Amino acid sequence: MSNIFVSQHPLARQKISALRLAANTSQQARELTDGIGRLLMYEATKDLELVRTSTEQSPIGSYEGEAIAKTHALVPILRSGLGLLNAASDFLPDAQVHHLGLFREESTLLPVEYYNKLPRKCTVDECIVLDPMIATGGTADAAIQILKTWGVPKIKFVAVCVSKSGIERLAREHPDVQFFVAVVDKVLNEQGFVVPGIGDCGDRLNNTA
Repeated sequence: MSNIFVSQHPLARQKISALRLAANTSQQARELTDGIGRLLMYEATKDLELVRTSTEQSPIGSYEGEAIAKTHALVPILRSGLGLLNAASDFLPDAQVHHLGLFREESTLLPVEYYNKLPRKCTVDECIVLDPMIATGGTADAAIQILKTWGVPKIKFVAVCVSKSGIERLAREHPDVQFFVAVVDKVLNEQGFVVPGIGDCGDRLNNTA
């Protein structure tokens, strides 16, 4: 599908392989997630529009300054999305940050919203949603629906590991959203876990497994 970008970068593939290891410490998981996030953010920001600002002076001569034309918000889905926030903020240091609290109810696998402090009116041109894992796609779909209802004109989604069925469902239901992912795993088991996957990101990043 044309709105799914799967990284083919050798470093992304190496880092995914390392991140899958069950023996990783939380520090290792955080560092690997951050590194993968930086590679994905590079791809997610390649199409940003620029605007001329003013004539500036370098040590040698004058030049025309440039800046990102539109306003952005980074939207980590709590709590695992925070593992991608530092990387995203380094790419877009002037972006607003809005947190969404969503979790998947274990018996029904349906998303439950528990935190949402978005301003009453949409204040940005584009949102980049951050969540390391997409399994069934239910949580990601809920986040996208929340942002669309808020009125954001453009949405991108950055995820580390996704299931084939989950990402294809999202791409079909949201053809206007671009998805940037590091790896697509084919198996989604009966418990709603991606196989081989990268485990429970929230627990692995926060040492609460």
